[in-house]
Amino acid sequence: MSTATTASVSTHILDTSVGRPAEGVPVALAARSGAEGEWTALGGSATDADGRCKDLPALPEGTTHVRLDFDTEAYFSKKQAEAQQDAPRVRDSGAFFPEVAITFAVAPGEHYHVPLLLNPFGYSVYRGS
Repeated sequence: MSTATTASVSTHILDTSVGRPAEGVPVALAARSGAEGEWTALGGSATDADGRCKDLPALPEGTTHVRLDFDTEAYFSKKQAEAQQDAPRVRDSGAFFPEVAITFAVAPGEHYHVPLLLNPFGYSVYRGS
């Protein structure tokens, strides 16, 4: 939850190749103060059955930039293995983009919801509400 001195972040992922939430995607959260500041890993979570991370860590006071790192390779590798249990392997990796890193600026007192629209060969993000 954001306060007057901190921002807050939430995210969810929709797998657009199947039109459903992407469950079990590991998500890491990092923050920094200032454009030249060092990134500090704050922890992470994984998406639930609704594709949401409901327990991302709070941002420290003074955060100006946030980075969300999505481990898409783990998700697509698992999905591909389940779909091809009896079929020959089509490609070496479960995703063209093995990870998606989204970096954005934040301001104190604001909430930032950053949805990820994902498929094996592309992705899109936006500031949601």
